[in-house]
Amino acid sequence: MMTEASSKQAAARIPRVNEAGTMKGEMLYRKLGATGVEVSLIGMGGAHLGLPKVEEDDAIRLIHEGLDRGINFLDNSWDYNEGRSEERVGKALAQGGYRQKAFVMTKIDGRTKEVATNQINDSLRRLKVDHIDLLQHHEVIRFDDPDRIFNEGGGMEAVLEAKQAGKIRFIGFTGHKDPHVHLYMLEVAQKHSFHFDTVQMPVNVMDAHFRSFSQLVVPEAMRQNIAVLGMKCFGDEIILKSGAVEPMDCLRYSLNVPISVLITGINSKMLLDQAFAAVKSFRPMDEAAVASLISKTEEAAMHGKYELFKTTSHFDTTARHPDWLGSDSPAVQKLAPQLPG
Repeated sequence: MMTEASSKQAAARIPRVNEAGTMKGEMLYRKLGATGVEVSLIGMGGAHLGLPKVEEDDAIRLIHEGLDRGINFLDNSWDYNEGRSEERVGKALAQGGYRQKAFVMTKIDGRTKEVATNQINDSLRRLKVDHIDLLQHHEVIRFDDPDRIFNEGGGMEAVLEAKQAGKIRFIGFTGHKDPHVHLYMLEVAQKHSFHFDTVQMPVNVMDAHFRSFSQLVVPEAMRQNIAVLGMKCFGDEIILKSGAVEPMDCLRYSLNVPISVLITGINSKMLLDQAFAAVKSFRPMDEAAVASLISKTEEAAMHGKYELFKTTSHFDTTARHPDWLGSDSPAVQKLAPQLPG
């Protein structure tokens, strides 16, 4: 447990926005860290768009409607739904000039240069784009992940080569397990004189009380001028099952943190409309209002019961598919003793 502080004390440690953002049409926009890019405050989550229960035509229509109404940030990952999520976004972007409306983000799991290179090329092919706007190292949830990514022959070599070749514009990383792993990733990056453009993490009303990314990582990202991408607003609807808060409570809390974009699953017209309604009604909250809001979740949040991505392996897809990460790099294999079979 990170802390048993009261909601008032927790609220005092959580950064807040002073301005909602820039409203254009139906959508608010904020700056993406030091990149010079403006992104929509709502990002459309790719995982939900590729679910088997969602028809491909419906997913493409939702993407088009979201882009037409002002969402420009599209989230994805190499591993979502066996590639189906990227393929659906690719089909949507290939129609009617929609690529020009979209800031395309995807993620890779590869920890070795070889595996990461192959995943980057897979993503480019599926998304039907000549470059990816933001590529992120996915699921940095173990303390060895930063070292594997940055070591000789690691995944970062592939990402930097892809950027040099014009295949990607910006670089970030994601994770959902423990804020200290994020802080270690930032520490390792600094040791390698590397500055991330973005960092993605859970930002929700439960996180305020337990292993809090909002309290620990957001301030450090702000200090380094790294854009914060929020996720797990509803915890895949598990947070709502607590009965402590309503959907708009969840959205209001996340939008009030200095994030550049809140990535949320949208696989229906209702959820799309809900996201736009939250943006249009959002007003920055002061410390007292934040304390009042998170007091609703204080008791339920304390042991991480409703943030399963922190306390269980349920959301750890790379743990179930270690082959996605790749084996040790050649440099490590030269140093390590041969393990018995």
